[in-house]
Amino acid sequence: MHIKILGSGCANCINLEKAARQAVDELGLEATFEKVTDYADIATYNIMRTPGLVVDDEVVLSGRVPTVTHVKELLTAR
Repeated sequence: MHIKILGSGCANCINLEKAARQAVDELGLEATFEKVTDYADIATYNIMRTPGLVVDDEVVLSGRVPTVTHVKELLTAR
């Protein structure tokens, strides 16, 4: 599983990454993480607000920081 965190590196982006990493750990999944901070690259995902969460090149969330439980639900749905 490849997870990308889209955003400038703000507090919300950091919190999203923490939640995603915790969800992956709690589910026992193997995942690689990538931070995408370049605005041109972020624009290719067609999100209106950051932070964004991309799992295996599919945008699953944008514009807010979810709970760890919500990230786990997003990951298990895949």
